[in-house]
Amino acid sequence: MSLLNTKQIMEIIPHRQPFLLIDTIEEMEVGVRAVGKKCVTYNEPFFAGHFPGEPVMPGVLIIEALAQVGAVAILAKDENKGKLAFFAAINNAKFKGKVLPGDVLRLETQIVKVKGPIGVGNGKAYVGDKLVAQAELTFAIGAADK
Repeated sequence: MSLLNTKQIMEIIPHRQPFLLIDTIEEMEVGVRAVGKKCVTYNEPFFAGHFPGEPVMPGVLIIEALAQVGAVAILAKDENKGKLAFFAAINNAKFKGKVLPGDVLRLETQIVKVKGPIGVGNGKAYVGDKLVAQAELTFAIGAADK
């Protein structure tokens, strides 16, 4: 049983299809960490061009999925509700394996530092027990322009 389903995730972060890259949140300590899942299907729009005949989930989208999981954790805090989390930096990104149609991507993001509106998270993505990607994610919390 998931902690948050897709509809509940969309109440916290503004991402929508086809750019919402997480299906569920399995665990969360608000403001501290979250674990999400993405069930990767052959119907993902990026597979049409990445790569025809050899579908592989783009690494940058795995990093974005890790950031979305971190955004759920940080934007679920009462003082951040209704705000946005913007990328400020991506450091030490490493890709250690392919993510293919049929894989279930487990996305773990730990918020390691927050100072004012700026924070840093460490993200790790797994398929089964295999680490497939990791990165340090710097974000800035800002108000949504309306």
